[in-house]
Amino acid sequence: MFGLTPFNRNQLQKRDGHDFVDFYNMLDNFFNDSPFNFRNPMGDAFKLDVKDQGNAYLVEAEMPGIKKEEIKLDYQNDYLIIRAENNEEINEEKENYLHRERRCSSMQRSLYLKDIDVQKVDARLEDGVLKISLPKLEQPSSKLQIEIK
Repeated sequence: MFGLTPFNRNQLQKRDGHDFVDFYNMLDNFFNDSPFNFRNPMGDAFKLDVKDQGNAYLVEAEMPGIKKEEIKLDYQNDYLIIRAENNEEINEEKENYLHRERRCSSMQRSLYLKDIDVQKVDARLEDGVLKISLPKLEQPSSKLQIEIK
């Protein structure tokens, strides 16, 4: 019977970049009880957008359900590192019943952003969206007009 069932068929198929999942792949995913759990790291990480506003970069990261205490921001060696760690534990005790759940998750993204004025970086978490403003260092103009004599 194992030979009649396709083994993880949708993992072997080439994806065309769309997030649309057809009906057959949805059924395969539902009934897939493979011990090998193939995960897509890009699907597990938080989404982010980077905008160049001329004198600054604006980074917007979607982080629903994450508190600002669970987020760490680092800027080192021209890389902005955004790290979120979430530890959740629920204890419920009732008559002859003990219920405990634990969930831990950790996500990290890094971006190469050169020539940032680290003294003026501003970060805010509003409505599940982390907004980081990274002003650029003012570069002296290397253009010099030379007069011909």
